[in-house]
This record gives sequence, structure tokens and C-alpha cells, in this order.
Amino acid sequence: MNFGRTKILRDETEITANNVVQIVSETFSYHLANLADTNYLYQYYCGNQPILSRTKEIRPEICNKIVENRANEIVAFKTGYLCGEPLQYISRGDTENVSSEIGKLNDMMMLCGKSALDKELTEWMYIAGSGYRMILPNQSAINQQIIPKLQNSESPYMEDEAPFSAYTLDPRYCYVVYNSGLGEPPLLGVKYIIKQDGKVVISAYNGKEYFEFEAGILGVGALVPGQNIKPSGFSNYTQPTVKKFATGYIPIIEYPLNNARLGVFEIVLPILDAINNVQSNRLDGIEQFIQSLILLYNCDIDESDSKALRSAGLIKLKSVGDIKADLKILSEQLDQSQTQTLIDYMYQTVLNIVGMPNRNGGKSTSDTGAASLLRDGWESAEARAKNDELAFKESERQFLKIVLRIMRDTIGTKLKLSDIETKFTRRNYENITNKSQVLTTMLGCDKIAPILAFTHCGLFSDPEDAAKQSAEYYEKAKAEAQADAKRLADEAAANAAKKSNNSGGDAIA
Repeated sequence: MNFGRTKILRDETEITANNVVQIVSETFSYHLANLADTNYLYQYYCGNQPILSRTKEIRPEICNKIVENRANEIVAFKTGYLCGEPLQYISRGDTENVSSEIGKLNDMMMLCGKSALDKELTEWMYIAGSGYRMILPNQSAINQQIIPKLQNSESPYMEDEAPFSAYTLDPRYCYVVYNSGLGEPPLLGVKYIIKQDGKVVISAYNGKEYFEFEAGILGVGALVPGQNIKPSGFSNYTQPTVKKFATGYIPIIEYPLNNARLGVFEIVLPILDAINNVQSNRLDGIEQFIQSLILLYNCDIDESDSKALRSAGLIKLKSVGDIKADLKILSEQLDQSQTQTLIDYMYQTVLNIVGMPNRNGGKSTSDTGAASLLRDGWESAEARAKNDELAFKESERQFLKIVLRIMRDTIGTKLKLSDIETKFTRRNYENITNKSQVLTTMLGCDKIAPILAFTHCGLFSDPEDAAKQSAEYYEKAKAEAQADAKRLADEAAANAAKKSNNSGGDAIA
């Protein structure tokens, strides 16, 4: 297995119907190497780990195979920590039109189920080092609902379907080819399916055109997870069909976790295997202690007597002359405390390398909240998550380009890519007292704009929207207070005038 996935590069600058089959055929071998690694990591994540094929030469009848699936734990924690709350788009501008358009964009993402797709995509990123997303126009909604409304000049389209459809692809059945020039821009997006007759249907996108052709793969079983068959390329293929593709962008987008495209637990695989091995040997030691061997001194028993000894648990020995017959049990118990110390050390090493917090809670009871977060590894987890955010946002920017293009061509939008900021809503309510104090202090300073206070206190996932709502609430409350004050003043003036009139009448009388 290779550590990290290979980025597929080509020197061509343009993909046409004349060279698409050749390029796909030549790049397929690189993809197959990545596929083998990805499938191994996915199987490892699912619990199919090397310890299950363990063999034992001495006392092979006692051979425990314990899978302590820390890989699944790592991926589950990282995924939940990064995408436990839905990803939101917030406005980078301060105009009301932009904010309302951002709200519509978030509604569209909700309609296409993007939160669940983000979670699935992030899982693949952490397992295989790369995830893949596909975005296509929603032809059914466009033809049946959007176009009729636009033709009839009805109100702007807001129905129960978005004008685009998003998908999370299995990285074992798709890849992206990049140009080897400056910046390495994407050149071709490829995905394929395997039919029941063994034919492989390949779909390729260059941004302007869509190509589809069938090919036979020598050793097609290699494309099926779990089968170790080495393919040797295309055996035959059909001429590609070509269709126009209107978005102008390659709809398959790669989300690499890092430059090496390493999975999150891939760098600690040897330690994870060692933990499984120690735990299996540990259980072997317990069983071997319980099923200890019997040692006979100066006596001999045949096979039938041996079986009787096992079934009855009792044997009768007789000494001959000065030669004393004896029976002892060979037993040596494994030092469980030393074994546990080793396992704890290896597990803590795994947590340190992958950037996960520990669960021992520390031994100090006098630490402050910030100190305990630093001690238990939560600051490290947050730093790793921010690093993963940067990689995710770069690919998300390409995704948004296609989304905005589809929206402009169908329902219309005034949004530009520069108006949108991707926001991960995470840990907004930790240290809430300190964050509230920061907000109050900054709002109390007349030299700091309120939007800066809302942005930098860390309380709000969408600080601009929070500042806007707070300003509206403040103005409304202020107006109500002024109205109440005016009403009370008017009532007081009226009561004073009434008393004055009453006292004047009494004096005349």
C-alpha cells in the first residue's frame, strides 16, 4: 500500500472527442492504484483489519483476533467535530440585498440535502484523503416548474426543489485529471459504473462537453471492492458520444484533505495494528493461563488416559521405588498492568498524532477552563479542524461557482462569489461567559463598530445577521421606549392640567 493518493496530471491543455478515450485509458492505471489504497482504508475503517488473518504457531488452538476499531472512532470524531452542525453560507457584504440572497442560497442548499452530503463527503475525506462532489442542473425542476413560471412572468421561483442537484461520489469510482501547467487547473472529470455484463460505462466532463463510452477492462474484478485482481487496461471500447454541457465548469470537484491526500488514520496504521496485536495476545495470555499445560514427572500415560484426565480432571499416579511420580501445572500469567501501560501509551500516541482530545480528564483540579482545554487536547483538535476547513473551503469555492452559474441561468440571482463566505458552525457555546464579556466590553467602547464586536466575540455562526437582528431589535426597543416615555409624559401633563383646573374652580367658588 502507498501512503497518500496520487494526483493525476496530464500535459494536454484541451480534451476533445479525438483524445478523450486515450487520456482516460492512460490515466486509469493511476486511478486503479488510488482505488486499491482507498478500498484498503475503507475496509480498515469498516473493521476488516490485518489482525483477522493472524496465525499462531505455538498452541494455534488459542488464537484470538481482536479488532479495536480506533480508525472508525477517529473518523467519526473528526467528521462530527467538523460537520456536526450544518455548514452555512454567510454574507461578506453589508447590504440588505446580499443578505436576502444569501438566505435564498441557504434555502436551496437545504432543499438539495446538502448537510447530509457534507457529512458523507467529509467521511470520505478522512478515510481516503479525498472526497468527490458532483453538481448538475436539476433538469426535472427546470423543465417542469422553473421555465413555465419564468415564461408567465410570475413571482421569483421558490418551490420545494432546487434548480441544481448535488451528489457525493464514491472516490473508488471517479477521479479528476489536472493539467500539469501553472496552478494545475482541472482538465477532466471522470466517473464510471460497472454493468452486470462486466462492461464499464465511463462518463467524462471537460466543462463544455460531456463524453460517454463503454469499455471492457481486462481484470474488471479489480474494480469491485474486495477482489484482488490486477487489471491491465482497456480491452475494447466504443466511440464516445458527445453532448454539450452548458455550465462551463467541470461538475466533478475533488475535495483533498491535504496535499499528500492522506487519510486521517493512515499515518498511524502501524500503531493501530500494534494495538490490535497486543489486545489479541493479551486475551491469548488469559486463556493460556486458564488452560495451562500439565507437566508429568517420572511417569507416562497413554492417549486414552490423557483424554480421561481432560474429561474427569483427575489422574492417579504411582511411584516406583525411589523414583517419585509428580504432576504440576505449567502456568505463567501475563502482567496485565504492564500491558495496559503499553496500550495506553500507544493510544495516547495515536491521539497526539491525529489531533484528537484524550478522555482521561487530567489529574489537576485547579486548572481554568482554557487550561483544561489545552491540557486535554481540545485546542489541538480545534487547530486541526481549522486546517481542514481551509482545504474544504477552497474546493467549496469551485462548487459555488457552478451553483451560481446554474442559478443565474434559471431562477436568477444577483450574488457574486465574492459576496459569499463559508462558515462552519462549531463550538459557538464553549466559554460562553468569556465570549459574552468580550461582546459586552467591545459594544461598550464607542470607538469599535458593533459589527466588529459581533464578528470577533465568537458567539455567533453568522455575525452579520446577528448584528443586523440586534440592531433592528435595539431600534425597535428604543422606539417603543420613546413612545412609552412620551405617553407617560403626556399623561402626566394631562393630569397636571386637570388638577390645575380643579384647584382654580375651587378658589373661584
